[in-house]
Amino acid sequence: MTATHHDAPKDPASRLPGGRGTGAGGRGAGGGPMKIDPRDRAQLEIAPVPLKRVTALFRGFGRPIGIVTAIIVATSVISMAQPFLVREVVDTAIPQQDVRLLLLAVGAMVAVAATTQILGVVQTWMSTGVGQRVMHRLRTDLFAHLQQQSLGFFTRTRAGEVQSRLTNDINGMQGVVTTTATSIASNLTTAVATSVAMVALSWRLSLLSLIVIPPAVWMTRKVALIRREVTARQQSRRADLNVQIEEGLSVSGVRLSKTLGAGRRHAERFATTSEELVDLELRSQLAGRWRMATMQVIFAAIPAMIYLIAGLPATSGGMTIGTLIAFTTLQAGVFRPLMGLLNVGAQWVSSMALFSRVFEYLDLIPDVAAPTAPVALDPERVRGEIRFENVSFRYAADAPLALDSISAVVPAGGSLALVGHTGSGKSTLASLVARLHDPSSGRVTIDGVDLRDLDPEELARIVGVVSQETYLVHASIRENLLLAAPDATEAELWQALGAAQVADLVATLPDGLDTVVGARGHRFSGGEQQRIAIARTILRNPKVLVLDEATSALDNDTERAVQKALDELVRGRTTITIAHRLSTIEDADEIAVLDHGRVLERGTHCELLALGGRYAALAGERTAYEMSAA
Repeated sequence: MTATHHDAPKDPASRLPGGRGTGAGGRGAGGGPMKIDPRDRAQLEIAPVPLKRVTALFRGFGRPIGIVTAIIVATSVISMAQPFLVREVVDTAIPQQDVRLLLLAVGAMVAVAATTQILGVVQTWMSTGVGQRVMHRLRTDLFAHLQQQSLGFFTRTRAGEVQSRLTNDINGMQGVVTTTATSIASNLTTAVATSVAMVALSWRLSLLSLIVIPPAVWMTRKVALIRREVTARQQSRRADLNVQIEEGLSVSGVRLSKTLGAGRRHAERFATTSEELVDLELRSQLAGRWRMATMQVIFAAIPAMIYLIAGLPATSGGMTIGTLIAFTTLQAGVFRPLMGLLNVGAQWVSSMALFSRVFEYLDLIPDVAAPTAPVALDPERVRGEIRFENVSFRYAADAPLALDSISAVVPAGGSLALVGHTGSGKSTLASLVARLHDPSSGRVTIDGVDLRDLDPEELARIVGVVSQETYLVHASIRENLLLAAPDATEAELWQALGAAQVADLVATLPDGLDTVVGARGHRFSGGEQQRIAIARTILRNPKVLVLDEATSALDNDTERAVQKALDELVRGRTTITIAHRLSTIEDADEIAVLDHGRVLERGTHCELLALGGRYAALAGERTAYEMSAA
């Protein structure tokens, strides 16, 4: 099989702000004007979203979406009956003492209110249901797709970016589906229906509204945007203040400040930021007060103008009191939907930016892709012969070679140890066996089968990894072990713990196997965590083992206990070991000395010492270091 290499796609997370969690549609029609976020514009320039791809998400939901749209229109139209009923009560029923008409009108007013509220509940139930189902599908698709990405993707991606897109962005998209879309539809129908009703009541007063409302809307929007700008600067300065507190008052920060004599400078910087916040808070409060004052003046001025026009003989046109009341009621209600419609542009850009961020991750092509037609290889019958055939690897297209034309064979049941200084390529070479990366050229095989042709789950059953970085999930010991073998019996769990030299410890715990290990296993020491992880690998029963400096972070006594567990683990398995202490690999069938991605020497421990080359030098350095540390 000819190996091919696809350059990994540029990681979008390296170019985008992380953890924004913006949610379009979070501001209703009356929540104040929105301003288009420059970051949203930038995101859409990087990864534009075709509208048909967004609408495709709602395929299969045509009926409920149609019903929701009909409910929105019906609610807006039905609510328009309210002012006309008021006019009938004021102009006819009360002056003429028409009890029957009065009862009918009042009953109809209550019925209109009840009907619109019931329709609103149904609309919320249906739109939320559609939104939740769409988001569930998108969330699970994204999670499954990210699971297929290589380890390289997660090392390139900034911390929290993946979680932000999977949670914050998709939660924001829920707001798009259930709030923004329905808000736009509701505001539009309400504004149109209200305008029609106003014209039906009085074309003269409607003409006046056309003159008065636009400057009123403009003024309100202007004041709101000023406050938004001040608020944004406040948030930025508060963030600066929090960073200064965290950096300046933590143990490490105080130690650094005292050793550098920077205490006074830090205090002055903190005082400057705090003083800026004082000024911004004053401006924010005044902007808020101006906004409230503007709104109050507008809401008082518009009906006042209507009353003036209605009261002047030249412009009243014989208007009745009921018509005047009905019209002012409608006019007060048209202001908020108009403001909501003015926000459509910002809401649309914000919504599309959220979709863009999520789609950008969904479109990532895994640089370690699962084969479309995997080769069948029964993990129970695998012999475990590993071959590196002229393997080269680089982490990026423009990066230097981390491995350069390496060829090696590890016989079934044999052992290969990798040694060398930091950065020599040991861990990179070992990672290829577990297919955490794919070679840029050449290939790695197990029993003659290219790893790229194996199903990832089958490969995980064949190759087990024990590394320096032990990871235990925040659950019980039992649950951590069952991750490797979900069907393992109680006896098998204890047998694995015994082989890992940790059964006695677990047996002394009050909850035994049901003891919760804590976040990242913090309840246990590093050596205890390592042995639990080894027990988990034993349960997996892999034919091939990769031991990546599994004892490098442990003290001597703990290392001896863990090494005893490792000796039990490697028995009868093909093993590739990376070790910082050469004493742990003296019995390896072959030792390869790496430097800058190349194999400089290879042979047994005795052969390499006799050669007097790099391995002998490393052995001398290690012996001198251990003697000085003793």
